[in-house]
Amino acid sequence: MAAVNVITHGLLPLVLFLVFSSFLPGTYSAGGGWRNAHATFYGGQDMGGACGYGAAKSYGDFTTALSNALFEDGFACGSCYELQCTDDPQWCISGTVTVTATNNCPPDPSKPNNNGGWCNPPLQHFDLSEPAFTKIAQRKAGIVPVLYKRVPCHPKGGIKFTMNGNPFFNLILIANVGGAGDVKAVSIKGSRTGWEAMTKNWGQNWQSNTNLVGQSISFKVTTSDGKTVTSNNVVPAGWKFGQTFEGVQF
Repeated sequence: MAAVNVITHGLLPLVLFLVFSSFLPGTYSAGGGWRNAHATFYGGQDMGGACGYGAAKSYGDFTTALSNALFEDGFACGSCYELQCTDDPQWCISGTVTVTATNNCPPDPSKPNNNGGWCNPPLQHFDLSEPAFTKIAQRKAGIVPVLYKRVPCHPKGGIKFTMNGNPFFNLILIANVGGAGDVKAVSIKGSRTGWEAMTKNWGQNWQSNTNLVGQSISFKVTTSDGKTVTSNNVVPAGWKFGQTFEGVQF
């Protein structure tokens, strides 16, 4: 069992944080309201690029790339959104779809925001996998207005830690995160070291320059709602680069 510790310093700061964060696109807040955006589709379900998830098979068919206004330089990777098509009766299909952010939709300055430059700043845009898009709109629509909100993520199994790099450069891919889904901070500890804060390298790849070969490894993972889980000794002492290990879940 993992202990999840949330530390606050008085009731008023907590209330102010919850109220303020409900207006921030990249901060998870339970019960946040619907916001306006637009959606297109990617044409497939392999949406793992800019987050580092590869083919992102653990996230299933319902994934999305986010415009820079939502992507937060990769900090939004792993966050979950509920979308519904709105204000376009010709193309909208009733109902909602829940997707996980697994990629970035880059801007295209050569095109205007309303004609091909759908992901240009400051637009909030979802470039959905085709299976996700066709749950809420007809495929031939191309682009539709949507309402969206952050929702909790419910992946199967525990948080996954993939060990990459070399003895003096540990690059850990962190995926399959529940709850808020988006990782904001990570700490690492070897069986012969203390806790060390990791640095985000790109997407959801986090780095440490400490040589941990031959040591069992523990991780603390913190998401945007301030919750932390600890996976103690999740990586055994005999680990090798390229292996993936499954820890506890939010």
